[in-house]
Amino acid sequence: MADILVLNPVDNVAILTELTVSGEDPLGTGVVMTSSVPSGHKVARVALERGDEIRKFGQIIGYATEAIPAGAHVHSHNCEFGEHDRNYDIGADLELARAAIPKLEGRTFMGYKRPDGRVGTRNIIALCATVNCSATVIQQAAEAVKQSGILEEYPNIDGIAAFAHGSGCGMAPHGPGWDNLQRVLWGHATHPNVGAAIFVGLGCETMQVTNMRKLFDGDGSERFHGLTIQGTGGTTATINSIVEKVKKLLPEANATQREECDASALTVALQCGGSDGFSGITSNPSLGIAADSLVGLGGTVILSETPEIYGAEQLLLRRAVDQTVAQKLVDKITWWERYTEMNGASMDNNPSPGNKMGGLTTILEKSLGAAAKGGSTPLTDVVSYGEQVTTKGFVFMDSPGYDPVSVTGQIASGAQIVMFTTGRGSAFGSKPSPTIKLATNDRLFQSMPDDMDINCGDIITENVSLADKGAEILDMILATASGQQTKSEKLGLGDHEFVPWQIGAVM
Repeated sequence: MADILVLNPVDNVAILTELTVSGEDPLGTGVVMTSSVPSGHKVARVALERGDEIRKFGQIIGYATEAIPAGAHVHSHNCEFGEHDRNYDIGADLELARAAIPKLEGRTFMGYKRPDGRVGTRNIIALCATVNCSATVIQQAAEAVKQSGILEEYPNIDGIAAFAHGSGCGMAPHGPGWDNLQRVLWGHATHPNVGAAIFVGLGCETMQVTNMRKLFDGDGSERFHGLTIQGTGGTTATINSIVEKVKKLLPEANATQREECDASALTVALQCGGSDGFSGITSNPSLGIAADSLVGLGGTVILSETPEIYGAEQLLLRRAVDQTVAQKLVDKITWWERYTEMNGASMDNNPSPGNKMGGLTTILEKSLGAAAKGGSTPLTDVVSYGEQVTTKGFVFMDSPGYDPVSVTGQIASGAQIVMFTTGRGSAFGSKPSPTIKLATNDRLFQSMPDDMDINCGDIITENVSLADKGAEILDMILATASGQQTKSEKLGLGDHEFVPWQIGAVM
């Protein structure tokens, strides 16, 4: 008989921990399954009538669309999205959240101290395209540098990255799309993980480097340089010019060496993708414990993906530090409801087909599990996409749920490490900030060994505690911050996952 999990006494569904075949009785009540149901999926603990609330995590995740017998599979065929709790009790759990900040002895890592006081976990040379027209030249220049072997002469350089994208022109010179791209490009070029950067444009595009520098109060002392294809003499000349500039920048960038730094200097992005029915049970809550530990050490964690906390926003609002922070999040939720409606979509267009195959049925269910990544400490701020995070503690950044877009914004906001939980498996990586991937289940960890850094499936199969797994995650964060390569870094992932959030008309 398959084991089941009941996450809260008021839940009327249980989660299967392994494949259950027809004829088995997972509840042990004499009610047998009439078909095979995969692990991570839900079965009814009691008989449900049409319209009944379906509860998991102690919260409503949907409503029955038909009568559901006890022991029956509960999923998209008989459960639908519906209204969720909108009676926000702002700040109600703030004192509990403050008490949840652990008191820990200081921890350190070996990082790159920057002149502005920030600390890098990597020392990358960044090539940033201001427009799609310069995407090819930076990619070919980066490859030429790699193939030359010159980077091997500079042991304190962690590589070169080409940040190419499909925008930068044919867009309004103002508005949310413009703001997003400016913040992302500036945030990457001046990131603490970047030792030196070169902006490359065509020359006549809407997104001009000089305008960015003025907007962000740049005084010319930033660690980047700029050139244009038109001003340099064409594609081939520009590629050669970029390579020569990189060669000149390498000695100075290499002069920065790792030294001991306090863990309070870390900003860590919390991300999930390819989620399944175990995400909210194993990897996300254990990452939440690690996030609380980082906050206790004086660091910062950034939760994002606004559509994927929809339905769980009240859990964050209840621990907002004040009304102003709470209203920022409410405004973001309202904007997303209008935005999806305007584009003929619904907030329940998520979960994805893969999420549903893994056992997630509605966005309410997915959001409740996803929010667990943020731990239990106070919500100290809410920022726009790619906006620099200046507040310590637990911060929320507005973004889509699409992983590459969301992570691009988190890195632009200052994250030096990305934590990525997955249940279905994700071939994802990021630059200049490395990604650590956490598998929600044993099967995934065993089937994708080149991609997964940590297995959280043993929380179920070996009764590893969430606290112990959180400590393991924290140790890997500090080791990675000190230079230990992640699986995605070894695979060379990250160049093509740079995807700024495009909003607005293409003209």
